[in-house]
Amino acid sequence: MPFTTPFADRLNHVETSAIRELFKLLGKPGIISFAGGFPDSALFDVEGIRAAANEALTHEPGATLQYGATEGYQPLREQIAGFMASKGASGVAASDLIVTTGSQQALDLLGKTLISPGDKVIVEGPTFLATIQCFRLYGAELITVPVDGQGARTDVLESLIAEHKPKFVYLIPTFGNPSGALMTLERRKAVLEMAVRHDTLIVEDDPYGDLYFGEAPPPSLLALADSMPGARDRLVHCGSLSKVLSPGLRVGWMVAPQELLAKATMCKQFSDAHTSTFAQATAARYLAAGGMPATLAKVRRVYAERAGTMAQALRQQLGGAIDFVEPQGGLFIWARLTGEGGRVADGAALAKAAIDQGVAFVPGAPFYARQPDAATLRLSFATAPVEQIVEGVARLARAC
Repeated sequence: MPFTTPFADRLNHVETSAIRELFKLLGKPGIISFAGGFPDSALFDVEGIRAAANEALTHEPGATLQYGATEGYQPLREQIAGFMASKGASGVAASDLIVTTGSQQALDLLGKTLISPGDKVIVEGPTFLATIQCFRLYGAELITVPVDGQGARTDVLESLIAEHKPKFVYLIPTFGNPSGALMTLERRKAVLEMAVRHDTLIVEDDPYGDLYFGEAPPPSLLALADSMPGARDRLVHCGSLSKVLSPGLRVGWMVAPQELLAKATMCKQFSDAHTSTFAQATAARYLAAGGMPATLAKVRRVYAERAGTMAQALRQQLGGAIDFVEPQGGLFIWARLTGEGGRVADGAALAKAAIDQGVAFVPGAPFYARQPDAATLRLSFATAPVEQIVEGVARLARAC
């Protein structure tokens, strides 16, 4: 018998992920993939994580394996607060954050607690695809602020805030997915100033901020907010260990005003009771052991080499047919096809031709909540060794 029960109306506002559909094509033997947004599993500190898990099971087996507080495992909350302090956000206490099942759950909790059908939310154009899907699921009308190589255009953002009076603004200031853009210090300060001036909530998503290749990026909005009266009351900060330690742990966090944390904790209790205590205890022991600096140094070095290799290969193989800003961190190169010399100028068309040549990437159009740019594409350099990157870009050039 066919399934006949009607689905919830909210599902009418979302579609299946274009990236997930693309992954179905990646089973072809010999495919070089620049499509995923994953860290390289070969870089995981397996021994360090194993030691942390063993420490947790040896010294606190009951707490590690039992149900826990919805807000999070207290030793981990304290370690995260210390981790944030090491990056300049010294005003964050353990009580200022809750642990989430990856930072993506924090986005879902924001949707549940803040968005009513018809509410306006400003996001970057382009932005994280799951954000578009999540906020639309709760009925948001998404407004987009353009992004350039220096992050969201704050001159446009202020006019959009004044016009639309959004429920909140969602930004990825540091090495955004997919844009790879790094927001300047000047623009970061401008965002916080307009948050206070317009009494508007800003959501800072920061899963990539530790993956810088040279100089450290400007301080996070969270770190800067401590020196701007009123800014902390209008700021949510979402973080994660997924890109820097292990996505399998599913450990993220959300720093927010106490009233919002209370509502988010209530909604999280309805969803999963709490994030895995075993994963939290393991993460807490890992952070306490001091292994994170060495882990970050290693992944920064490897990703920097791969990013540089991909940028050089794109210039050599495609020349003026592709335009991009070389990333200073993160996992992605965001590019735009120019069509120079009669080459392909449509990202979706190139993606199909590229699969036939044995290389995969993600077309850029799905990352736009409005007015997609069909000429854009996202290339991830994170999981391919440098030899595969060179060969993959050569295949991409043949497809183009």
